[in-house]
Amino acid sequence: MRKGIAARWLRATGAVALFSAALLAAATSAKAGGFAIREQSAYGQGTSFAGIAAGGSLSAMFWNPAVMTQFAGIESEASATWIIPHAGQTASPGSSFFGIFPGTLDNSSEQALVPSGYFSYQLNPNLWVGLSITSPFGLAVSFPDLWAGRDYAAGDTWLRSYNFTPSIAWRINDWISIGAGVQIQYATTSLTRGISLFPLFAGDVTLAGNGWGYGFTAGVTLTPTPTTTIGVGYRSFVDQKIDGSLNEVVPPVINLTLPAGTTLRLPDMVSLGIRQRIDPQLTLLGTVEWTNWSRIGTADVVSNGATIATLPFQYRDGWLFALGAEYQWSDRLTLRGGLAYEISPITDAVRIPLLPDNDRVWLSVGLSWQIWKGFSADLAYSHIFVRDTHIDISAASGNPWFTTLLPVTYIGDVDSHVDILSLSLKYRWDEPKAPARTGLITK
Repeated sequence: MRKGIAARWLRATGAVALFSAALLAAATSAKAGGFAIREQSAYGQGTSFAGIAAGGSLSAMFWNPAVMTQFAGIESEASATWIIPHAGQTASPGSSFFGIFPGTLDNSSEQALVPSGYFSYQLNPNLWVGLSITSPFGLAVSFPDLWAGRDYAAGDTWLRSYNFTPSIAWRINDWISIGAGVQIQYATTSLTRGISLFPLFAGDVTLAGNGWGYGFTAGVTLTPTPTTTIGVGYRSFVDQKIDGSLNEVVPPVINLTLPAGTTLRLPDMVSLGIRQRIDPQLTLLGTVEWTNWSRIGTADVVSNGATIATLPFQYRDGWLFALGAEYQWSDRLTLRGGLAYEISPITDAVRIPLLPDNDRVWLSVGLSWQIWKGFSADLAYSHIFVRDTHIDISAASGNPWFTTLLPVTYIGDVDSHVDILSLSLKYRWDEPKAPARTGLITK
């Protein structure tokens, strides 16, 4: 018996690992709320992530590891999300290179495939272990070599992160469960800015490198009534170290490479979710989520013990408020939808063309379909309406990206929106058992 369980467990973990590895190998990244990537669950995306910290799908363990106790036996879930962003950028009069370099850029954002994989294993009636593989931070943008805003964004810039989180969850009793996990995160990046020694020379400077960061997750689920589930999840901050090189090229006068590194103080996050069943078919959902982006501050680029450049992000905290519902149409089909409002951590005071983020409204629909017993799929679509965005990097604006060393002004506007498609496959690797009876024992 034990050998049979062990064999199923090995097959399950092997399949999840292979699927996730294939997705990670193909992955690129894109921004969402700063450069965080919220799209870690096709199930959650179908409701604009309303109620996600309270569970409903195994992928909710990204927000709250305690939700593993909702899934008996051996479960896995693998998702792939296609992000299709649009950011059309237009320079305005007042920019240093307005009328000299092209001032219109149709789309600076790159499409992205974001993977995620989840696995849980119930050791006994009250104890679970699990693993998630995700990409929680990312960026992929591309700019022409000659563009009016090139001193604040040039060439290709990207950030990719891969987060591995082994977790454990314990069901204390029928109405409370707790969970915790360890974040092990690898990131690789290449950040390029232009250097214009106008009118003679134009080049660029690139910071490239990779490194590791560590953190943890924790959470609790409460079931105060048979129809109400409340979840609170916490993802800790990660101090993501990047070690590599800084290369400065301004043909034909400069070609310099230095060892360089920096530390990105990535944010911690608290998610509160609620699931309230109204009747056997209808469940209402809600989320409030806070992200501590203000801790990122300014990242110093250091070479041989000395600061040679700064990245003055200086974000504020981000917020997400979401409401949604799901309807059990039949035994095999569940429909869902949701609406969310997200307050961006990037304000007018610090915005640059590289990250032209702004407040946004999410509108999402989704469904779950049971293909056969133990095997199901989630499908979701979201459209994100981004508030009209203005960029002002000048001495008068006080934007910290403007420096007196290279006093290049850029003023412009950005027209943005995002479309997102997500698919997940879920599989139960063992036969479901009848739930244990918890009623009163009488003689």
